[in-house]
Amino acid sequence: MTGQALRLVLVTPEIPANTGNVMRLCAATGVPLYLVEPLGFTLEHKELRRAAMDYRQGCHFTCHLTFEELERAHPEAGFWFFSARAEPSFFAQRVREGDFLVFGPEARGLGKRFLSVGRRQERAVRLPMPAGGRSLNLATAAGIAVYEALRQLGRLEGRGAGEGADHA
Repeated sequence: MTGQALRLVLVTPEIPANTGNVMRLCAATGVPLYLVEPLGFTLEHKELRRAAMDYRQGCHFTCHLTFEELERAHPEAGFWFFSARAEPSFFAQRVREGDFLVFGPEARGLGKRFLSVGRRQERAVRLPMPAGGRSLNLATAAGIAVYEALRQLGRLEGRGAGEGADHA
């Protein structure tokens, strides 16, 4: 669907099934996936393979040793850093072609130290939730963010795109 219109990053993911589900999301949407090491599992882990199913072959993904390495490789790109502790809503932002959507590890997310580097805090956003909601599953949050960004970029195409609910 998108080529390089949008890119997704998982920084030190810990749960193989979540990463497998994100691989499936990326294969289905054409969004490249970037994994930042260390990973909490091997890329051959059975739970990752089970969650990704045969979509893993369709997922274009690369691994980077550090997030800084990824930033240096893409100096022109915009980065959105997702954090349950951020104030601005992602839905109020304007995504640009080539932007990266960055998610942290499941247990702790992107920490204060990570977000304090450079201008990252200025690009920290959250997915809004009703009062009492603390966090979403990583794969769920990534799916919400990817589809909102694709919607903004006008990149939702294919079966069902732009159609209303039709329950004939």
